Amino acid sequence: MRFSNVEVQHLLRAWIVISLSFAIMKGGGFSLTPVFFVIAGISAVTVGIGFLLHELMHKYFAQKYGCRAEFRAFDLMLIIAFLMALFKSPIFFAAPGAVFIQGNVNAARNGRISAAGPMTNVVLAALFLGAKVLLVPIFPSAPLLYFFADFGASVNAWLAVFNMLPLMGLDGSKVLFWNFKAYVALLVLSLAMMVLTFAV
Repeated sequence: MRFSNVEVQHLLRAWIVISLSFAIMKGGGFSLTPVFFVIAGISAVTVGIGFLLHELMHKYFAQKYGCRAEFRAFDLMLIIAFLMALFKSPIFFAAPGAVFIQGNVNAARNGRISAAGPMTNVVLAALFLGAKVLLVPIFPSAPLLYFFADFGASVNAWLAVFNMLPLMGLDGSKVLFWNFKAYVALLVLSLAMMVLTFAV
């Protein structure tokens, strides 16, 4: 994959802000304590993996189709997400940015490119959930391992479900426009993974 310097800056900015927002939300607020910094580090890895791979899969498939694709952060949305977490809003959503595509993209290609992001989050949620089920019982005295696996599973499941909402600008609307059956299948898969993360 090809990246510009500007794109790397936008990816890093979005990654930092969205990771910090999830850490504040998961940690019950912002604080300059060792515990919060541990939570922030775990968030940077789990959210970072989910967010970066989600966007990079969009980029990968777009470039595979011969298109120019670059990520750009939505600074206003990043600020809103951070403030919602900071002030403990009962409603939280994150739209850190998007991969902008130029080239020959029809509805089918756009649908596949869009589906790649949420599908990546479903796979990651399953991997984190697998770690939670298989590894945590082996190391019961390692609470950080449980928190890491649980956080990774729940965040990635949430990212999949959120992005599959059929709202303009989100992946779900593009997948739905392309193929109704594919949309329903991916939405059900995302919701099932979210239910599993809370049930297990």
